[in-house]
Amino acid sequence: MREVQLRDAKSHLSAVVHAAENGEASIITRHGQPAAVILGYEEWKRLSTAPSFARLLMACPVDESDFPERDQTPMREIDL
Repeated sequence: MREVQLRDAKSHLSAVVHAAENGEASIITRHGQPAAVILGYEEWKRLSTAPSFARLLMACPVDESDFPERDQTPMREIDL
């Protein structure tokens, strides 16, 4: 991913957008710090529709037998 200063991105916006359309995302920096990312619409659409990790876990078929038995041994006490 290439970095582009904000002032350069402003003056060459069509080139930055063209690169994003061709799969080359750009990090826009302001005063040397990352401020924004420009990526193509198809890549944004792919990323925005990806399920979250929590949704993937919740959709996973799980049975109680998939988990090991819990150790019921009491915790030992530590003298401080």
